[in-house]
Amino acid sequence: MSDSGLPFTRAGSLAAEAPGEHWLFEGLWGRTAIGLIGGAPKCCKSWLGLELAVALASGTDALDHFPVAAQGPALVFLAEDALPQVRERIEALCRHRGVGIDALDLFVITAPSLRIDLQADQERLAETIEKIGPRLLVLDPLVRLHALDENSAGEISGLLSYIRALQRRFDLAIALVHHSSKKQRAQPGQALRGSSDLHAIGDSNVYLARKDDGIQMTIEHRAARPPEPMMIELVTELDGAIHLAVRGGSSAEDRERSLEERIIETLAQAGAALSRTEVRARLRVNNQKLGDALARLEQAGRVLRGERGWELNLGTSKTW
Repeated sequence: MSDSGLPFTRAGSLAAEAPGEHWLFEGLWGRTAIGLIGGAPKCCKSWLGLELAVALASGTDALDHFPVAAQGPALVFLAEDALPQVRERIEALCRHRGVGIDALDLFVITAPSLRIDLQADQERLAETIEKIGPRLLVLDPLVRLHALDENSAGEISGLLSYIRALQRRFDLAIALVHHSSKKQRAQPGQALRGSSDLHAIGDSNVYLARKDDGIQMTIEHRAARPPEPMMIELVTELDGAIHLAVRGGSSAEDRERSLEERIIETLAQAGAALSRTEVRARLRVNNQKLGDALARLEQAGRVLRGERGWELNLGTSKTW
């Protein structure tokens, strides 16, 4: 038999995704998702791309709402913004989170241009990713990164094939900032400029649209149920801190309390001790946040940690 065929394996031998490793930001962006941040001009698309990068590098919630699965480095290229302006935006996002820009594992490509339709720049980008090891790459905007006809499926498919190969080679998420057309469509993805292949490649897509009272964010996923559309806003604080936030979203204190409630309920339903890994798999939450919540519950005497794992302190705990 020839050895030149394609590699294959039985379905049962395929690697399974580890519990809790599906998301980069829970409910917002897949761990290794390629996707587009799409919308009309002045809809905060660039702000959202930087928001994701800063949140990942600092290990904080994106938009004060979507938990990050694990802190990690991010790499961004903003083709339309001067580098001092990029720094200013990042510093404003850091100030809101109480972190310093110098300690942040957020890296900015400073080349005056990047053409991912050219082999030389494709190789340079791959080498840069290999050196840094980012978990997220943000390219903003896509239209400035190539000289192809965006309406030509043939030309765009080659570009997207490179992006998919990049994602698989380095096991990272890629966010492409892209413009929408002025035409109204039934689905937000159908309004993206150019070939429908751009919409089709998205594993996680986020669409921003101006409404009468703000910006509506619509999320879609290839392999998960998306949340309902929500309103977001760019918030400027008195000390100059700036951040994107879900309007009417719960506070960090409320979310922490909610996580504690879910832990209590999970242990009560289990009826036996659970390891931290088992609790995390059932709740699908950030490992650090889970550890902090368990520590608070243990200090309050609501849970006990033993050789078999975590369990309710039946003398004090009750479901909330």
